[in-house]
Amino acid sequence: MKIEKANKELKKLYGSRVRAGVKDGAIVVSGELDNWDDIVNACTICVDKKSGMHVVNDIRFTGGEIPKMREPEEEDKSLDGGEPDVLVIGGGISGASILRELSKWDIEAWLVDKESDLAMQASGRNDGEVHPGVDLGKGTLKQHYVLIGNKMYEKVCRELDVPFERFGQYVGFESKWLRPVLELFALQRRMIGVKDTRVISGEELKKREPNLNEDFGVAIYNPSAGCVCPYGLTIAYAENAVENGAKVFLNTVVRSMKTENGKITEVVTNRGTIRPKLVINAAGVFADDIAQMAGDRFYSIHPRRGTNSITDKKAGRLIHCIASVKTLKKNRTHSKGGGVMRTVHGNLLVGPDAVETYEKENYATNRESIDVVFDKQEKTMPKLSQRDIITYFTGVRSPTFEEDFIIEFGHKVKNLIHCAGIQSPGLTTAPAVALDVEKMAVGYLRQSGEFVARNADFNPIRHAVPTLNEMPDEERNEYIKKNPDYGVMICRCEEISKGEIIDALERPIKVPTLDGIKRRVRPGMGRCQGGFCSPLVSKIIAEHEGVDISRVRKASSRSVVTYGKTKEGAENA
Repeated sequence: MKIEKANKELKKLYGSRVRAGVKDGAIVVSGELDNWDDIVNACTICVDKKSGMHVVNDIRFTGGEIPKMREPEEEDKSLDGGEPDVLVIGGGISGASILRELSKWDIEAWLVDKESDLAMQASGRNDGEVHPGVDLGKGTLKQHYVLIGNKMYEKVCRELDVPFERFGQYVGFESKWLRPVLELFALQRRMIGVKDTRVISGEELKKREPNLNEDFGVAIYNPSAGCVCPYGLTIAYAENAVENGAKVFLNTVVRSMKTENGKITEVVTNRGTIRPKLVINAAGVFADDIAQMAGDRFYSIHPRRGTNSITDKKAGRLIHCIASVKTLKKNRTHSKGGGVMRTVHGNLLVGPDAVETYEKENYATNRESIDVVFDKQEKTMPKLSQRDIITYFTGVRSPTFEEDFIIEFGHKVKNLIHCAGIQSPGLTTAPAVALDVEKMAVGYLRQSGEFVARNADFNPIRHAVPTLNEMPDEERNEYIKKNPDYGVMICRCEEISKGEIIDALERPIKVPTLDGIKRRVRPGMGRCQGGFCSPLVSKIIAEHEGVDISRVRKASSRSVVTYGKTKEGAENA
């Protein structure tokens, strides 16, 4: 057991303020500290992967006030008394993909999320890379699932009608004398399953990608690396689930749970009390909070912020891959500075960095984060310039202290499956993880005496809104002939028509907000970031929904776009 050694290290660093012990099959670290980085370090010291136990953080943070979880304004009884077979908590890529796989069965499957749309947290705030798994350790769940999930992407994206490209990934090193060492590394990677790993010379890299650092003497190359729109894939998964009979409830927050005899009997939300037979915890940064509500907390999430920048499409033409620079200096933190990636929409995405935080929902972007990332990635691509940035965003990842996934049944609660600690490469692994969680869920229901049959009407195919700006002129003209709204240009930057916006308002999961439409068909994603088209999109939403334009929101009910009195005379603010 590593506890004795860990406590000696903790005492050396923090005196009597922190101590570790074993409780209920977990390593519990308790005490108090006023620095969050010290708390993360203390818990990391106590990680003992050989024991199979997870680390629980019970250290009281005295250096600030940890914000409470944000909740939606909605309060009603619309879900009160509902009795789904399976309740999925969390509308990110994990929850949405699991819901879709559950819809293959003739069961009542629900998903709830506290946000106004799907993929509003980590699943909509990441770089969208489909990882090859070259940097993952053997024996981890991450490594197991990434090898399976990566291979599934062509099929999944074809079925769900989501753009996906295998651009390939290059990791560049300036010293060509490292090639023998890298060849050995590549061989080791191939032996553990990352079979496409190879080493190429600096000369070959220059031929392929002339705008990368000309001083790169050698590079590791993985052609299986790719890119997908992370929120687009999440929405597509959920839409296909709903088309096959599942239900999605947004603006629905889980507040508490009631358990009896080792089972969850009630889940209390702002929309009423739900009584599911099985609960799947896919709540991202709040997964440990959900676990605590259920009385099944055997791990902790320590949030980690990451900032990405997106450039104009003119910069996107400089490279056609995913690239990063690597040095031999050991980096004991997770502030890696990310990489440079061409997205499926033609922009460049630069980042992310990684900064530990105690705030699970602070999405503010700091200048320092952008500077750190660009200072590093200019060594990857010298022509990279902050002048080309059109927007930036920050996400909060949800790692455990073991830095691995948790895909398992509850330890104290029988009808609970945890899909937790899902961070990079969680987008890549989601298709494979969903299949295993589906098997676990169906197996549990059957063992509980439920008759679970296949959904005879299940259709894996989901059709996206037609993307006219990618069509040949003849095909585009045919669409316009059938529906003149496709000829009314609303967003000039991204060439999005009124017809596409109306299509987005008529999807299986309708989100009639500016951000909801933006995430589905991209008006406002271009250089002007909605400066010209947002009023037009607002007007289309208002007309389609039959409401005053002052009632149109940017995202949640709190995000007011216009101010003043409505036509009905009520104050809008």
